[in-house]
Amino acid sequence: MIQIPKGCKDVLPSQAHIWQSIERKARTEAARYGYEEIRTPVFEHTELFSRGVGETSDIVSKEMYTFLDKGNRSITLRPEGTAGVARAFIENGLASEPLPFKAYYICSAYRYERPQAGRLREFHQFGAELYGADSPAADAEVICFANALLKNFGLQRVSLRINSIGCPHCRADYHEALKNYFRPHLGEMCEDCRTRFEKNPLRILDCKNEKCKQFTAGAPSMLDYLCHDCRDHFGQVKDLLAMAKVKFVVDPSIVRGLDYYTRTVFEFVSDAAGAQGTVLGGGRYDGLLSQLGAKPTPAIGFGMGIERLIMVMEAEGAEKSKPRHVKCYLAGMDERSRAEAFLLAQKLRAEQISCECDLMQRSLKAQFKYADKIGARFVAVIGEEELALGRAQVKDMKTSRSESVDFDKLAQYIKKGRVNENGERSFRS
Repeated sequence: MIQIPKGCKDVLPSQAHIWQSIERKARTEAARYGYEEIRTPVFEHTELFSRGVGETSDIVSKEMYTFLDKGNRSITLRPEGTAGVARAFIENGLASEPLPFKAYYICSAYRYERPQAGRLREFHQFGAELYGADSPAADAEVICFANALLKNFGLQRVSLRINSIGCPHCRADYHEALKNYFRPHLGEMCEDCRTRFEKNPLRILDCKNEKCKQFTAGAPSMLDYLCHDCRDHFGQVKDLLAMAKVKFVVDPSIVRGLDYYTRTVFEFVSDAAGAQGTVLGGGRYDGLLSQLGAKPTPAIGFGMGIERLIMVMEAEGAEKSKPRHVKCYLAGMDERSRAEAFLLAQKLRAEQISCECDLMQRSLKAQFKYADKIGARFVAVIGEEELALGRAQVKDMKTSRSESVDFDKLAQYIKKGRVNENGERSFRS
């Protein structure tokens, strides 16, 4: 039997309502903050990610799904969403439209890494990007957006950690300080960190190797090397978050795993699912668009892994949506009544009522069992007598009350529970 590739996961119909609820809430919150949806290709030219995400990042150096297409071009399945949105912003001339440009996306992404809880090779993200504003208020608003989003999902055990990793000007001095600190320990550190030492020592702080963590814990803090402008920017971000009553902790160890970040970086973390993990993360990336060939444009955004979010929601017992059941099941007792049930089903659907009818030639008893399993609120039974009268016997599965309803009034009855013309008492659904 052909099985699903390692690191991928099916979303079954019994689980899809959770995803739909998350996506629905995310879209609603995005609209409140003025974000509109953008959709970009699932694959891009490899150069987009090597130049944008950064060759020293683990994503580019280890985890990308890259291949040559039939035209011998190097193509990569997107490992994250930001670079594709940046390319679309440049290529479609969106800088000429009113700024700030605000966009969100819901997409699949692909990284070749060891699968584990909340981390798959094919995973899904909700992300938001804001271009054109370099003010601290833009940073604070994006973080407030992320905070409101997680609250809407019912999460209580998440905490916000923020940091500033400065700009290229002040980061040069910090890189030198890091090299001076790590140089005596290089022989005891992992091979990746020895490579990062030469190319981008800031990446060492993001190493997950336990032995390397012993050294990174005592490393100099970027906050001590911020230039005046970066220090002032970060101070205003903190002030605005405090005014908005968004709780946060300054954590100098947060650097994020992508090379394009500058100044403000942040993570919302949770320990609800065991080891502390990032539910949502992001930051400012003012240099990304210029790296891709456009004029310098300030930008900030975040990404949230949906699989990780669901795992944390389940661990917290956060309220989740209930599956949407069909409103009415139409049960036919013989061939003619099944045909009438089929036609009535089409009419109910045209009236925006979800319904099903028998497609399996089941007995009436079996049809009632099936209706109960799929959560139908009403069962409309049609037999020989009902056909002659042009009325269905409708049972409310919640109250067990039954009533005879004209075929042409069935949609109205199910929607609103009207009183029939003959004076029989109806009920509201």
